[in-house]
Amino acid sequence: MLGCRYGTLFQVTVAGGSYQEGLTAHIQGVPAGLYIEEHEIYAELLQRKPGQGELSSPRREPDIPIIYSGVNAADTMTGFHNEGYTNGTPLVILIPNLDRHFEHIEQYRATNRTPRPGHASYASYQKYGQWDDAIGAGIFSGRYTSTIVAAGAVAKKVLAKFGIDVFAYVKEAAGVGMPEMDYDAIRAKVAAFKEFRTMNDPVYNIVYKEKRIRPGMRFLEKAAVFAEIEKMVPDIKRPPLAQNEIDALAEKGIHPVLNCPHLESARAMYDKILAIRDSGDSSGGIVEVVARGVPAGMGEPVFLKLDGEMGRMMSIGTVKAVELGAGMKVKDITGSQNNDQMSIKDGKVVFSNNNAGGITGGLTTGQDIVVRLAVKPTPTIAKPQKTIDKVSLTDAELAAVTRRDPTIVSRVWPVAEAFMAMILLDHLMMHLGYQELCKAMR
Repeated sequence: MLGCRYGTLFQVTVAGGSYQEGLTAHIQGVPAGLYIEEHEIYAELLQRKPGQGELSSPRREPDIPIIYSGVNAADTMTGFHNEGYTNGTPLVILIPNLDRHFEHIEQYRATNRTPRPGHASYASYQKYGQWDDAIGAGIFSGRYTSTIVAAGAVAKKVLAKFGIDVFAYVKEAAGVGMPEMDYDAIRAKVAAFKEFRTMNDPVYNIVYKEKRIRPGMRFLEKAAVFAEIEKMVPDIKRPPLAQNEIDALAEKGIHPVLNCPHLESARAMYDKILAIRDSGDSSGGIVEVVARGVPAGMGEPVFLKLDGEMGRMMSIGTVKAVELGAGMKVKDITGSQNNDQMSIKDGKVVFSNNNAGGITGGLTTGQDIVVRLAVKPTPTIAKPQKTIDKVSLTDAELAAVTRRDPTIVSRVWPVAEAFMAMILLDHLMMHLGYQELCKAMR
C-alpha cells in the first residue's frame, strides 16, 4: 500500500487497521536528545479517542501507546544520563487495539457486501478486491488518525523548544457557529479543556497515575499490563460529572464534552448534534487550527509551498475542504480589502490583517498560521440508505447497525493539531538546515 508516508526530513509512516492487532507510527527525523514519555503521547491521544460520551462512538479503545524503539534503554556510559532519550534512530510507537469483540466483527461481516454510502468501502473493494480489510473499514477507518496524533505529539514537543505552539478547536458544528474570539483567549480555553479531559480520564488514572506502566519497563512487561487492561475495558467508564463539577467548568467557560471555547455556542452545538443523532442522522462542522511563533520565511516555493502543504490535511479522512486565512471569502472582496498592509511598530513588522493566514508565496510571514477544515457528517447513520451488493452487483438497502459517531468534528481537532505540527516541524527542519548552509557559505 503506497501513500502511508508523509514528510521530507520529519518522516511519518503509518500502518495498521481498525480491527487488526493495532496501529503503528514509524517516525524518522526525530532529533537525538529528546525526552518524551508515553503518558505525554497518551495525553494527546485521549483527546480524540472514542467512548467518551454522547458525541463519539461507544467503542472504548484505550489508545495506550508503547514507545517500541528509538530511545535508549539505559544510560549508555558511566557518567552519561541518557536513558529514555531519543537516540536519532527511527522512533516507533505502537497503539494496540483492545476493544475489538467478535459481535462487532459479525456486525461488519453482515453488512460488508453492501458498502456504506459516503464511506470508502466501495472504492477500497474496487482497489483490493476480496482481500480488502473491510472489518471496521481497516486503514480507511478514522481509527488510523490515532497514528497521526501520536506522531504529532512528538512533533509538538520539538516545536515547543523553538517557541512554536499549535492549537485547534471546534469553530462550527451541526450548523451552529461561534463568534470571533481573541486567539490568546482561545488558546487558554483549549489548554484548560485538554487538562480537564486528561485529569478526568479513567484510563490515564489507571495506567499512569497508578503506575501500571512506568518509564524503564520492558516491552513484555508492558504487554502483560495491556492483557490485563483488555479484560478491564468493558468496565472502564468515565464517571458522570456531578452538577457542581459542571458548574465549575462553566465558570471557566469550558464545555465538558465539546472543545469549543465559546460556552454558549458549545451548548447550542451539543444540543443540535444530539437532536440530529436522535433522528438517526449525523452532522459535520468546521475545525480551526492555529500555529503561533512560526518564524518568517519558512517554507519552500512552487511544489512545496507551505499553504499547499497545509492542504494535505485533506488526508484526514473526514475532511472535505481546507482554507487558509480568509479562504473562500477572498472571491467577494477587493485587493485593497484582502491585502494585509504592513508597517513598522517598535522596530518590528506588523500587519493590518491576516487574510493571508500567515503564508504568502508559500512562505511564512511571522503571523499566526490559521487554517480551517470542513468536516463532513459521519457516513455511518441509522437511516435506511440505497446502496448495492458489491459482489453480486445488485441493488440493496442499508441501515447501519455498527457502532458510530453522531459527529466527527468533536474528534478531528486533535488530529488537525497533530497534522499541522508534523507539517511545520518538517518545514522547520528544512528551513533551519537551509539557513545554516547559507551562513556557512558567507
